[in-house]
Amino acid sequence: MPPASPGLLDDPVEWRACVGVGGSLYGCAMTEWAAITEAIGVALGGDRARGRELLAACWEATTDQDAARRCVLAHYLADAQDDLDEEVAWDEAALVAFAGVAEADLNPVGIPSARALEPSLRLNLGDGYRRQGRFEDAKKQVDAGDSLVYLLPEDGYVAMIRAGLTRLRGRVESQSSEG
Repeated sequence: MPPASPGLLDDPVEWRACVGVGGSLYGCAMTEWAAITEAIGVALGGDRARGRELLAACWEATTDQDAARRCVLAHYLADAQDDLDEEVAWDEAALVAFAGVAEADLNPVGIPSARALEPSLRLNLGDGYRRQGRFEDAKKQVDAGDSLVYLLPEDGYVAMIRAGLTRLRGRVESQSSEG
C-alpha cells in the first residue's frame, strides 16, 4: 500500500464529500468526486505539495470499495511525488484499484469508458519501472498498454497515449541493451 501521510490538512477545507464532519476528511466516507477534482486542480495548478496533501487526504477518506476514486487518486498522487519509489508505489496502487473499476464508474469525472484509462496507467507504471532500472517490468507494462490502446476509438487522447507507449518502448529497449 502507498505510504501513509500523517497531518494532512492544516487548515479546514469545506469538502462536499464530508458535510457534517467539520470540514475534515478524516473519518468520512468519500461519496462525491468534488473533493477529488478540487485536489487534482490544486496539484495540476502548480502547488504540488499542497495538491499531494489534499489528494492523500482524499485517499484516506476512501475505502477498498471506492475502486474508481482510489484509482484516480493514486494516478494523480503518483505524479505528485518527489521520490521515485513512492511514485511507483502509487502507480501500482492505481493499477490495483483499476481492477475493481466498472465501465461507467469514471463517468462523473468525464471519462466515458473506464477501459480508456488503463493504457495510461500502464504507461505511467512502465515509465516508473524504466527509471528504476526495472526494464523487464517496464516492457511488460508497455506490452499490456499496447494491447489495450488499439481497442479504443481513435482520438487525440488515444493518439497521445499510443505515442507515449511508443516512446517508452524505444527508451526501454535502448536502456536495457546498454546495461
